[in-house]
Amino acid sequence: MNVPLRDISGHPADDHDDTTPVLTPAEAERWPDVAQPPRGRSTAIRSAAAARLFRHALRGVDVRVEFPDGKVVGHHGDRVLPRMIIRHPEDFARRIGTGGLIGFGESYMAGDWTTDDLVGVLTPFATRVARLVPRPLQALRRVVLPKHPSSEDNSTSNTRRNIARHYDLSNDLFAVFLDETMTYSSALFADLGPGTRAPWSDLAEAQRRKVDRLLDAAGVGPGTRLLEIGTGWGELCLRAAARGATVRSVTLSSEQQTLARERVAQAGFADRVQIDLCDYRQVEGTYDAVVSVEMIEAVGEKYWPVYFQTIDRVLAPGGRVAIQAITMPHDRMVASRSTYTWVHKYIFPGGQLTSLKALDAVTRRQTSLRMTERQAMGAHYAETLRLWRERFTARRDDVAALGFDNTFRRMWEFYLAYSEAGFRAGYLDVHQLVFTREDLTDGDRR
Repeated sequence: MNVPLRDISGHPADDHDDTTPVLTPAEAERWPDVAQPPRGRSTAIRSAAAARLFRHALRGVDVRVEFPDGKVVGHHGDRVLPRMIIRHPEDFARRIGTGGLIGFGESYMAGDWTTDDLVGVLTPFATRVARLVPRPLQALRRVVLPKHPSSEDNSTSNTRRNIARHYDLSNDLFAVFLDETMTYSSALFADLGPGTRAPWSDLAEAQRRKVDRLLDAAGVGPGTRLLEIGTGWGELCLRAAARGATVRSVTLSSEQQTLARERVAQAGFADRVQIDLCDYRQVEGTYDAVVSVEMIEAVGEKYWPVYFQTIDRVLAPGGRVAIQAITMPHDRMVASRSTYTWVHKYIFPGGQLTSLKALDAVTRRQTSLRMTERQAMGAHYAETLRLWRERFTARRDDVAALGFDNTFRRMWEFYLAYSEAGFRAGYLDVHQLVFTREDLTDGDRR
């Protein structure tokens, strides 16, 4: 059933889109799992269970959910709650019953549900993510939900393909929503108090501030031999070279390498900066400092030891390491480490978020590096993502002009909002971390 939605006053419900998205034949071919909800004998059983679990989960979530039959869940007197509008409840239940979080995201891409406040809807769910499914049923996660495909393991043979699926989409696409620095990681705003909304005009300077703080933490200055793991589009290379450092940066994205090299040459630093298409595991040489910005998320837990062992191997005596990493609570990392999610399938294949506890443990067990400084800046990432999301949404016509279809646009908006919600809920955080070898005893090295 798909009848016009009405709010409590009886007026038609307005939402982000005027009509439910309909995939074109070309989109249906490109996005088969979005175009067609799961079918099959077991799907009906799973969808019925999922529908009950979803309604159970709504009891503790501050979201107003509207169903096509007029039923409203989550209406609390005069309180104004973000609205989640279910247009196709059967398809919605089929997707989440079969795919869990993957199905939840695909159902948004398909238009099974919509909203006029995507972050507002997702944040309460992120706040209660550990309690949405009753604890006795959480043990079934590994049995009923999809598994990580072996093709997305971050081995040397797979990693470049995983990276290309995201970062090689198009430099022009990223330029649509990033600021002039082309920096795709959390900014660090100068004055960000509770409830503060940073203006777009502050973003570029906030990105430079983030980079400069990392370079300061790593002790980068004139004559420093710097290794950067994960080039991005070259902003850190530029700022390090401007300090007088000699930089080697490695990336697995050919698109990023091309643009970063162009920017370096235009700035007149080609003699100080070398940007290679190279896996971090293959890096040789000795460096006074190593910096890596939000790259460890693409490494995978299985390869964290070799990642840090590589850094340990190439770091000169007395050298410093500065890493910016997205983190999550350790218990949630452990609980979700084997879960294949919507983000894995559509955005970051092979990705894995870490925790401070895990980073400290792997460096202590596998290297001579020790975490000596850390700064949390999750609120800054929430604002960074908001600015990206608003700019991406405002420039949807530019995205279409680049050849990206409507389903891709909905996918990307969901990704940016999903990420922002995680930081606003405190489920995710981001840290700038410093690792050194200072004052290690034999006991520390064990």
